[in-house]
Amino acid sequence: MLSKTITKRITSLHLKKFRQQEQLFIAEGVKVVSELIAAGYFAEYLFTTAGTKQQFSAATLIDEAEMKRISALADASPVLAVFRIPKATSFKLDEITVVADGIRDPGNFGALIRLCDWFGVSQLLCAPDTVDLYNPKVVQASMGSMARVRVTYQDISNTIRTQPAPVYGAFMEGESVYNQVLETPCYLILGNEANGIRSETEESITKKISIPRYGKLQQTESLNVTTAAAIILAEMRRTSSGR
Repeated sequence: MLSKTITKRITSLHLKKFRQQEQLFIAEGVKVVSELIAAGYFAEYLFTTAGTKQQFSAATLIDEAEMKRISALADASPVLAVFRIPKATSFKLDEITVVADGIRDPGNFGALIRLCDWFGVSQLLCAPDTVDLYNPKVVQASMGSMARVRVTYQDISNTIRTQPAPVYGAFMEGESVYNQVLETPCYLILGNEANGIRSETEESITKKISIPRYGKLQQTESLNVTTAAAIILAEMRRTSSGR
């Protein structure tokens, strides 16, 4: 049975303030927890319900009601771990460095990390106001890919000045990504879901690129940020592999 002290400590990690204080974060789900353990993350706590106890033999067995109390998700997983936050990694310009300019939705950000992993992007640069990497919903949506992508939070414009490379920004109005030869190494900037790329970041952009619309009425306002990222990254990888 979980003590009140441990329950309170774990549920406090649902909030960024306490994750930073404790230097701990929650991960839930068989795949996510397994991948983080395999990647060398240290588990401060590991809990499982009866159905997955055999797979996680070192875990503490708790019942489903207890798991629901400590879970940060609407539907509790049968496995929950509390991991230590590793030391922050320094920024390193990659062949393609994806830049998140204030992305706030945890699901979008976690999916973006997963996309980076899929397309072999090892560096994700984030504006300081981008959603926290260790938000439980980000961790869940990344599906373990956070273990393979360096996520760095620092000023975007200063970083580009100190480590210069071509800078491409995703806009509604820009040159079609399908008509470009995109140089690498480079930065690919993706903006906030509601407001796009902020003006101070836009000053660093070398070229504005866009995804053309083919619908007859042209009434769709925009694409989800992760959908746009997937299309652009796929095109960048396609053209670079053909050179």
